[in-house]
Amino acid sequence: MSSPALERFLATIYVDAEARARFLAAPRDEAVRAGLSEDQCRALESIDRVGLEMAARSFAKKRDRKRKPQWWRAIPNI
Repeated sequence: MSSPALERFLATIYVDAEARARFLAAPRDEAVRAGLSEDQCRALESIDRVGLEMAARSFAKKRDRKRKPQWWRAIPNI
C-alpha cells in the first residue's frame, strides 16, 4: 500500500499545519486531491487523528532542536 505519493502526502500533513487542518476537515477530498489510490484514500479516512497530531508536534520539536545552536539547548526553559 505504500507508495512515493502516499509517503509524500503523509510527510506533508506531518509538517504543514495548514495541510493537516485541511486533511482533518476532509480526509478523503485531500487524499484524492493528492492523487492517492482508492485503498489509500479509504485507509487515510480512518487515520488515528490524535496520533497524527502528537507525531506532528513531536517532529516539530525535533526540527526546532536541530535549528537551535548547541549553546542555546543548554539554557533551561523558563
